[in-house]
Amino acid sequence: MARQQSARNDNEPLAVDEPLAVAGTASGSFEIKSASLPLVALLLKSADLHAVERDFAARFGDIPDFFDGDVMVIDLSRLEPLDAPVDFAALVALLRRYRLTPIGVREGRRSHIEAAAAAGLVSAPDARIQSPAARRSAPAKAEAPAAASSLAAPPPTLVVDRPLRSGQQVYARGRDLVVLAMVNAGAEVIADGNIHIYAPLRGRAMAGARGDAEARIFALALEPELISIAGVYRTGEEPLPKTVRGKPTQVRLVTGPEGERLVFEPLKG
Repeated sequence: MARQQSARNDNEPLAVDEPLAVAGTASGSFEIKSASLPLVALLLKSADLHAVERDFAARFGDIPDFFDGDVMVIDLSRLEPLDAPVDFAALVALLRRYRLTPIGVREGRRSHIEAAAAAGLVSAPDARIQSPAARRSAPAKAEAPAAASSLAAPPPTLVVDRPLRSGQQVYARGRDLVVLAMVNAGAEVIADGNIHIYAPLRGRAMAGARGDAEARIFALALEPELISIAGVYRTGEEPLPKTVRGKPTQVRLVTGPEGERLVFEPLKG
């Protein structure tokens, strides 16, 4: 105690419970930090992998670059029946063929977790699947500093200023798509965000391709072969109402007691 007092000015009171700083040693070869990953989720509804493979081919077979090593968690909360056995090794192989990287599984029975572990998947009970309603009601985040927000800025909108002929396809990955010319029958436009077509739409248009239920489609003349938002689609075999067919229209996805459905609304000048 005497040594401690001698290190102080005689007029300085002695602090009680004063914090003590102790030098630490950091590893020179590595550090461990908390991190987070952007994940996509596969809500598996059926253990019939033949059906899953067929549906994957129908939706993504003609879009080879739709996924680019995206990290995925397999969600079993919608599996029917809930105790259906899943061949995780075969499922992982299927997903990797589409350039997905499955790393974990959530929900499911104990037998599912054990089978998934045998296939190299971890249990991810803390992964959360965000519903469209939750996205709409989420409180606004505090505004980030300008420098940080510029780093997180989304990619610029993809603009196409030429007509798209039958067999042509445009995919706006991670962004909105604007088309300034006609999308002819047999052509296809896809965007992870919104689609704006300032001309007739006579081909296929798929917005919110990665599950963004807030995405919308706008067209100056709506005559599509197929139109889809977040996987909910309507084909040209179902005639559109006269109020929107061939006219300026916006298409959005709504969720109600009867489930998800597409709503077509005239655009008024």
